[in-house]
Amino acid sequence: MSDAHKSDLLLVVVTLLAAISWMFSKEAVLMMPPLMFMAARFLIAGGVLALIALPALRRLDADQVKRSMGVGLVFGIAMSCWILGLFHGDSMGEGAFLTSLGVVIVPIIARVVFGESQPLSTWLAIPIAVAGLALLSLENGFRPDPGQLYFVVAAFIFALYFTLNTRAANQRTVTNKRGDTIEKRKVPALPLTALALLTVGLVTLVESAISEPWVPTLNNPPPILMVWVLASAIVGTAGRFLLQTYAQSLSVHSHGVVILVLEPVWVALFAAAWFGETMSALQLAGCGLIFMALLVNRWGALSRAIKGFLKPAKTA
Repeated sequence: MSDAHKSDLLLVVVTLLAAISWMFSKEAVLMMPPLMFMAARFLIAGGVLALIALPALRRLDADQVKRSMGVGLVFGIAMSCWILGLFHGDSMGEGAFLTSLGVVIVPIIARVVFGESQPLSTWLAIPIAVAGLALLSLENGFRPDPGQLYFVVAAFIFALYFTLNTRAANQRTVTNKRGDTIEKRKVPALPLTALALLTVGLVTLVESAISEPWVPTLNNPPPILMVWVLASAIVGTAGRFLLQTYAQSLSVHSHGVVILVLEPVWVALFAAAWFGETMSALQLAGCGLIFMALLVNRWGALSRAIKGFLKPAKTA
């Protein structure tokens, strides 16, 4: 098996781990405050990755650390909205499709904030995604429930996080206010991820300390709660990001941007099997349109992936 195909297979596993993590998180927030759970989850996951990345962390300069923590700050706000959506929402499957809108919004953020040009597929995907949102809102007579609103806000902030994360992970040349050219060193993936996750943990810890009661959870935690917290931290966060980083390192021509849109599909299937969730016809139609928008948005990568798979067959 080639490195490229191995990378694609591992990324499918990454989407499965991400989807399973939704189940762990939902079980945990049924037994403890949501932001308190996020703080525990990300501090544990970030700590594990920081230990692995310790030599690389020591080599970072102050600017790299600052940019990594900035990425984590935005990520932390996005994850706060996401977990509140999961806590207040009625449907995990619907929430997964709403959160995946971040994939569509990323190019818009890159264009509006950073002036990066975008392909036609991006602008074609937007009205399809809006139509999907409209169908989901129709379920409540154009009165979205709190969970839906949190998921949509999270999608916008995730889009900003994805953009900042990409910029931090790549070498860039910028011009300051005085017209001087400055070389921004890229932050290696592992220390960048470790610092970002630790920052998410600190952000949600502060939010939880301000707004949530800790005593009931700390006084008499159900034994199974620790299982869900550790599973979410080790498997769904640290393990997932480590595997994703490794998979992306195997091939620069990986089709990962397409494969990762499988996550909401897995979440919907697992939610139906695990919690017995069902969706109405309108919800299914809305999720279907959002998934179509993801594919249209990634059409360039999708077409290259199809050609890449067909090429060996033609050669044979």
